[in-house]
Amino acid sequence: MLIKEYRVVLPISVEEYQVAQLYSVAETSKNETGGGEGVEVLENEPYEKDGEKGQYTHKIYHLQSKVPSFVGLLAPASALKLHEKAWNAYPYCRTGMLCSSNEYMKDNFLIMIETWHKPDLGEQENVHGLDADAWKKCEVVNIDIADRSALDAKDYKADEDPATFKSEKTGRGPLGPDWKKELPSKTDCPHMCAYKLVTVKFKWFGLQNKVEAFIHKLEKRLFTNFHRQLFCSIDKWEGLTMDDIRRMEEETQKELDDMRVKDPVKGMSAADD
Repeated sequence: MLIKEYRVVLPISVEEYQVAQLYSVAETSKNETGGGEGVEVLENEPYEKDGEKGQYTHKIYHLQSKVPSFVGLLAPASALKLHEKAWNAYPYCRTGMLCSSNEYMKDNFLIMIETWHKPDLGEQENVHGLDADAWKKCEVVNIDIADRSALDAKDYKADEDPATFKSEKTGRGPLGPDWKKELPSKTDCPHMCAYKLVTVKFKWFGLQNKVEAFIHKLEKRLFTNFHRQLFCSIDKWEGLTMDDIRRMEEETQKELDDMRVKDPVKGMSAADD
């Protein structure tokens, strides 16, 4: 089992992020879906349990062409579908992913993402409350959305570059090399950090370390690309309400069902919770 905490600082408020994240997830899901693959939404409804209230979603990710070749050669098609169950009790969210074929992987595969959204610059330690031994072993990974050098060349999109983007509605951006250091002095620009604790378990003799490291590499890439896109789409989601988002999610669910059957895959680059 490999655990890392990813910290993503953004020049938006915690309140704005709730809408921005859901808007961006819906848009990204469209880009991932088609040709029999992509995102299938099974449930999206409010929940309340043990004093916690939020939105529960259950999705299936059809990933046949998105897994490492060495896994695809060994695993049956049923294991290449991931069930994602998410409990969004914002500002805290948790998302769990497991294979659809429990008989194949049983309890040996899990991706758990727990996120706290805090109005700070990512300076808090152990916000998820791990015990001392677990926290000592947990690697902290800071993600700078404006750092192009951290991207794979194939992931770069000029219209999703925070280093050159400027919002017409809010005036935020472009983000220079020292943008995080400058944030506290900008009274007209809020800020926040998404603390994402990612636990990966892939218990398979001969492949465990390789696959767990690969999944963490993929998660970092997804978090980076997703949040670059989220910030650069601020003029599209700014001003939307949660009622707007729920209507959008209903429409998107219908579109995804049609796209998964009809359209070619556009290229998966999903986010988490």
